[in-house]
Amino acid sequence: MSTSAAVASATLGPIRQTYAGAEDFPPITRAYTHVSQVVRETGLLQRAPWFYALVGAAIATAFGGVITGFILLGQSWFQLLIAAALGILFTQVAFLAHEAAHRQILATGPANDRLARVLASFVGISYSWWDSKHSRHHANPNRVGKDPDIEIDTISFLDEDAAQARGLRRMITRRQGWLFFPLLTLEGVNLHYLSVKHLAGRGQVKGRWAELGMIAGRFVLVLVPIFLLLPLGMAFAFVGVMLAVFGVYMGASFAPNHKGMPVIDRDAKLDFFSKQVRTSRNIRGGWWATWLMGGLNYQVEHHLFPSMARPHLARAREIVRDFCAANDVPYTETSLGRSYAIVIEYLNRVGLAARDPFDCPMAAQYRRV
Repeated sequence: MSTSAAVASATLGPIRQTYAGAEDFPPITRAYTHVSQVVRETGLLQRAPWFYALVGAAIATAFGGVITGFILLGQSWFQLLIAAALGILFTQVAFLAHEAAHRQILATGPANDRLARVLASFVGISYSWWDSKHSRHHANPNRVGKDPDIEIDTISFLDEDAAQARGLRRMITRRQGWLFFPLLTLEGVNLHYLSVKHLAGRGQVKGRWAELGMIAGRFVLVLVPIFLLLPLGMAFAFVGVMLAVFGVYMGASFAPNHKGMPVIDRDAKLDFFSKQVRTSRNIRGGWWATWLMGGLNYQVEHHLFPSMARPHLARAREIVRDFCAANDVPYTETSLGRSYAIVIEYLNRVGLAARDPFDCPMAAQYRRV
């Protein structure tokens, strides 16, 4: 079966393809050990400090240009272009925070953790909140009850969650596929809110006060110049555009990775290799997709080797793809546009579970009997 055919069959079948147990997968319990050995011998697990230094310098230079443009433009509605540019740049910083959290950048774990905390705070996100959530996702991608990324958050990713929707959420759920990208304009606000909520909670939070201080300083640094130098209406529009672009860019980069891929039953016992490969989707495009998505386009390889630096993922893809082909393991890869179509169709199919049973005349008839 071709790659495109595999993608279609894996994503356009039932709205929830649930793997109930190990019998659903081929016996490849040693697969990860074999592939890891090849990857390690090829040198693909080495850090790439010069690459990240160049990326960091490029982003810092871009911030300098945007700040200069903000000052020179003054009270002009062209400032909304600057706002959009800031939304893009903050997302690029979030990609670096993600890679530091996975210990891809610096030589030691503690150094990467410190860098990730600083970068995440610069974006306005709590590193401690995100790290806990993301670690659980990596351990059990698309597993019911264990992956927080498929839990209800306005959008329902499971049909049983959609069926329980009520009120406004039910109205949204019915058309959630079409509403997905419009709703992402609010994701930036949501990420900031969840971060502050986590840090202000009563539970134990590592680095609580450091993160609160850095995030508070970040908002002062970003918001004060905007409201000081721009008219009030223009300032609010500036912040709105910046947050909308940030939210859409973040959501559009993370959503194609797993949404619409098979969902794993909560009690299934699966080997690591199958679990990671079968629930992940790669995005074709090469270098431009890697820059656009911060390496998230190689989602299969990222899940198999979370600490692998971004420039090594393309080579690892060749090794993993060849191994999957030789061992009859589906390897899903598609274009960026097609991945969005799959996500929208999947969410719309899940949303069907939120339909009112009285919308169906036959169902209403039997209901009255």
